[in-house]
Amino acid sequence: MGSMVGNFRTGIGRTNAMQVNPFNGVVSLGHSGGTVTMWKPTSSAPLVKMLCHHGPVSALAFHPNGHLMATAGKDKKVKLWDLRKFEVLQTLPGHANTLDFSQKGLLACGNGSLIQVLRDVSGTQNYSKYMTHSMVKGYQIGELVFRPYEDVLGIGHSMGWSSILIPGAGEPNFDSWVANPFETSKQRREKEIRSLLDKLPPETIMLDPSKIGTVKPKKERPTKQEREAEIEAALEAAKGMKLKKKTKGRNKSGKRVQKKQEAVARVKRPYLEQKIQEENISRKKQKTNEGEELPKSLQRFARKKASS
Repeated sequence: MGSMVGNFRTGIGRTNAMQVNPFNGVVSLGHSGGTVTMWKPTSSAPLVKMLCHHGPVSALAFHPNGHLMATAGKDKKVKLWDLRKFEVLQTLPGHANTLDFSQKGLLACGNGSLIQVLRDVSGTQNYSKYMTHSMVKGYQIGELVFRPYEDVLGIGHSMGWSSILIPGAGEPNFDSWVANPFETSKQRREKEIRSLLDKLPPETIMLDPSKIGTVKPKKERPTKQEREAEIEAALEAAKGMKLKKKTKGRNKSGKRVQKKQEAVARVKRPYLEQKIQEENISRKKQKTNEGEELPKSLQRFARKKASS
């Protein structure tokens, strides 16, 4: 049995639409105030809040690549958004109660008893009308869903369910490792086990999933703890340094101690010089900040920098 990961109040108003982005697993909600918010299971605040329409959001859908979002509002506009820049790409006139993208990027819009299918002919995210279909008079469309790997659009309406053919909607070449329409019962069981093993925890859901598996870059400047550990290691190495045995009279204990002290001082010198430089820089910054914090009437009395 599953368990609840998160339960949050939006605080933005009634939610009219909800969809999951297939690219990153982020849940998007369309609200009555015209905003679209994006949520992950472990955050009580939205990751993104976008004002998409001047009226309530009635429907939204995501392109299979996850970078394109379509929204429809009561202001009789359908908008296409680039989620990499969070800006609108195209605004189309019309109203839609339901939206859905096909695997090949066709956009189906349904309102009342009319269905419009839009297509990006040029490949530049510029959608135009491709097909239209009218239901029998009185049939009110409730939901539109493209069938994967087939050129079929499923229509849920007030009198039941129907389907129509939309050429070029489905992906003709399927990957059996992702989805196999002709899989056997054994392959189905193996696929279920594999999907459970590949499932990521809720903490890894984020806007940019490409960060998963990357290595955090090393900081240019080491931290105070790292620097102290480095100094201690260098001092231990200098103290444990073996001295060459010399002839009689030149191997006295006093000289051996003096050489070890010189080695320790030689190790400390670069760290001390670096510390002095950092202190000088911070002191100069503090002076400039103090001068800037003064009111304009007193800034002329502040000490000026010496001209080089």
